[in-house]
Amino acid sequence: MNKVVEIRNLSFNYPDGHRGLKDVNLVVYPGENLAVIGPNGAGKSTLLLHLNGILRGNSTVKICGLIMEDKNLKEIRKKVGLVFQDPEDQLFSLSVFDDVAFGPVNMNYSEPEVRQRVTRALEWVGMGGYEQRSPHHLSFGEKKRIAIATVLSLDPEILVIDEPTSNLDPRSKWSLVELLQQFPMTKIIATHDLELVDALCHRTVVMDEGKVVADGDTETILGNTSLLKDHGLAPPNP
Repeated sequence: MNKVVEIRNLSFNYPDGHRGLKDVNLVVYPGENLAVIGPNGAGKSTLLLHLNGILRGNSTVKICGLIMEDKNLKEIRKKVGLVFQDPEDQLFSLSVFDDVAFGPVNMNYSEPEVRQRVTRALEWVGMGGYEQRSPHHLSFGEKKRIAIATVLSLDPEILVIDEPTSNLDPRSKWSLVELLQQFPMTKIIATHDLELVDALCHRTVVMDEGKVVADGDTETILGNTSLLKDHGLAPPNP
């Protein structure tokens, strides 16, 4: 089976010397819903940022068979839609339309196709008709949906989301989970939310201190209480 993500022995240190990743190996296949869980500072977000070239470590990263290098970045960023934890980091225009159109415009699509892609992406996240709204006046949950639409407008093969349910109330959280369940593409989700993992992801990777410490089916991982406790994902024994 083709691999949509292939990472071998990836390590990465930040400029201040802090180790973000150490010898990470990861293979993801088409159509998988993969959760990446772990405590704060485990390296989850650092790993996600390697999937579209925002960060580069000292290993070969392949996305849909393309090596992560400068000549392939534009094509890789069409294939990988990265949604940040805080939608404010993704929404910077005066209108929802302009935010969602940003990617297609920069990929030099024609004006009619840009409009078609914006309309389709907004309808996909349940935000049709919001084109002329200011993103900064929307609720946090609405901003999350618009942020997702900004990457869906490029028809990514892989949807990569950092902490999608953070700061959402229960109603908004489960509404977003239902939305994500509808998307057919491969999904890689970094989260602390084990309810989300259980509802959405059939495979789970556990990270701690920049390393992958477990990788298996979600039911097995979530059922391993000692593993979760050891890595800050369940309350310790009293």
